[in-house]
Amino acid sequence: MERSFSKEIQALRLGQGELFEGEGILAVTKALLQSGVAYVGGYQGAPVSHLIDVLVQAQDILDDLGIHLETCTNEASAAALLGASINYPARGAVTWKSIVGTNVASDALSNLASPGVIGGAMIVIGEDYGEGASVIQERSHAFALKSSMWLLDPRPELSTIVRCVEKGFELSEASNTPVMLELRIRACHVTGSFAAKQNRAATVSRRAKVGPAAFNYDHLAHPPATFKQEKLKFEQRLPAAQRFILEHGLNEVMPGDLDDIGIIVQGGIYNALSRSLQTLGLADAFGQCRVPMLVLNVTHPLAPQQILDFCTGKSHVLVVEEGGPEYLEQAIGTILRRADRNLRLAGKDMLPMAGEYTIEVLTRGLLAWLPKARPDLDLAAPATAFDAAQAQRAKAQGLIGPDLPLRPPTFCTGCPERPVFTAIKLVERETGPVHVAADIGCHALATFAPFSVGHSILGYGMSLASAAGVGPLSQRRPIAIMGDGGFWHNGLITGVSSALFNRGDGVLVVLQNGYTSATGVQYLPSSKQSRHEDGMSGADIETTLKALGVQWVKRLRSYGLGGMTSALKEALSTAKKGLKVIIADGECQLARQRRLRGEEAKALAAGERVLRTRFGIDDAVCTGDHSCIRLSGCPSLTIKPNPDPLRSDPVAHVNQGCVGCGHCGEVAHAAVLCPSFYKTEIVHNPSLWDRLNHRLHQAMIGWLRSVGA
Repeated sequence: MERSFSKEIQALRLGQGELFEGEGILAVTKALLQSGVAYVGGYQGAPVSHLIDVLVQAQDILDDLGIHLETCTNEASAAALLGASINYPARGAVTWKSIVGTNVASDALSNLASPGVIGGAMIVIGEDYGEGASVIQERSHAFALKSSMWLLDPRPELSTIVRCVEKGFELSEASNTPVMLELRIRACHVTGSFAAKQNRAATVSRRAKVGPAAFNYDHLAHPPATFKQEKLKFEQRLPAAQRFILEHGLNEVMPGDLDDIGIIVQGGIYNALSRSLQTLGLADAFGQCRVPMLVLNVTHPLAPQQILDFCTGKSHVLVVEEGGPEYLEQAIGTILRRADRNLRLAGKDMLPMAGEYTIEVLTRGLLAWLPKARPDLDLAAPATAFDAAQAQRAKAQGLIGPDLPLRPPTFCTGCPERPVFTAIKLVERETGPVHVAADIGCHALATFAPFSVGHSILGYGMSLASAAGVGPLSQRRPIAIMGDGGFWHNGLITGVSSALFNRGDGVLVVLQNGYTSATGVQYLPSSKQSRHEDGMSGADIETTLKALGVQWVKRLRSYGLGGMTSALKEALSTAKKGLKVIIADGECQLARQRRLRGEEAKALAAGERVLRTRFGIDDAVCTGDHSCIRLSGCPSLTIKPNPDPLRSDPVAHVNQGCVGCGHCGEVAHAAVLCPSFYKTEIVHNPSLWDRLNHRLHQAMIGWLRSVGA
């Protein structure tokens, strides 16, 4: 796992009235338990990966409540899990990262939303949008509109988040519609407290099983039932949801004395807006603001009467909506126009259409809007201070200068995926450039320097499918890169099966590191361990490929650069047609180091022999060519000043971050570089043989020195 939640998990047992303190994602987990869920599941992915991690580590709590936990192979299977709530009064919650995860789940979501649900159904969405995002810049709002699902965007404050989870299930049941609860990165990790409630066991659960539901064709997303379902969405479910939102006060009105103007804001960016207003002297540190605000903890659907009530008596209203298109601004404008309300509605004309609404962005937008909305406000002093801060930052950037090299993200020290890309670069020296279809995962870091490998990224597990159109048009076979996570997520079906069906002649390299490493080191179907009691996993990639009909399969040790280079050459040049798969097998170094640290600590405490390997570079031998760095890219391989006063070029250097993977030495050998690398073995609690061997080596070295003298 990315981290242990053993201490935090104990807070999930808190009862009525006890104080819960912790992170936002832990609060969501506690709210799910308080809501009486029958089943939970999802696909791991930042920024909500912790939700699955916490649930896995809290298996005993789930068992006590009879809650079923499903760790899904992709988002589509997670969305389909919610189908249980179509026919049974069982509350279910699933989670994944959006927008890419919601893309994968879209088919299942459409077929879920059309018939609707009788048990509350919630999707906890990691809204991965903005400067810290790791995916395509899109918003989940479009999916809520497309499938007529309700979208909650809670204010980043723990009691509000918990209330939205609990009320979200009630909203789902009151309107027979699944709901989405989106959480930005900051909301996931915001800290705070709230008064806990007792955990609730579901009426239908693993401990309270029911018989099969009666057949009801209207519960199927299939014509002719779908025609009726479409009418129900807008004639019954939508009005029911709007009534629930008003009756239960899901949205919040923050009063202010400047009551002739107002701001309508998404709940998720309320904290940033409040801080921006504080910068302008219009709010305090506790959120008391002079400008009235309507905080939309539910961004879809809007309740028209609430919008009209808030806008009554106001001449100017600003809609603060992150990202584009301006869904909320258009919807609010329609509500006001239909009611013939004459006021100045602002939004994207004051704020940027795209990008994260940071405090800086919001402050700039407010400084553009407020002088028009309230020209009597004296904003000269805060505006001057803001401009001065901007100028100071620009000056600092100018002092840094354009010559400072960029530091793109790279593989972890000792990552087993790095040697594969070194092998590709070495092969390209002989064969010429090769089209490489990249994929989602840690290995996507190879698109940065020094490798700069990868022509396209079309989606998780989609690399082989994306190379299918290139192969028939290319002089050389393309190479598709895929992680073991991508293989099980989507690659097996969309890539391998399709390649066999169409008799594709490409090369697939599966990087088997044993985990979904990019999202925090969670288990896979082919991991050597699993979350189950026996700790065993039952799937194997090589066996699966051969069972499917792949004839050319080689499993190689990732760190064996020579073998990997030879296998790639053979795969690219062999006369044998058909899909050729190389499985690069090497455990994720992060997971390995975490495991080894614990094992070594126990061994050292017990006085057992422990061997550690490190690599170094002989300063006197290093030529300063630095090809080793260009072909390795290891963060522990760097440069230092040359100790020889007669040489000015810096020499290569291995720092203390080295984990002893041996890749640098492999590169030096395979690429026929300088012989400056050496290996050092550090022995703790040496045996009698170790001591004797050391003495023999010291004696031999001493004799050689005397001879040389």
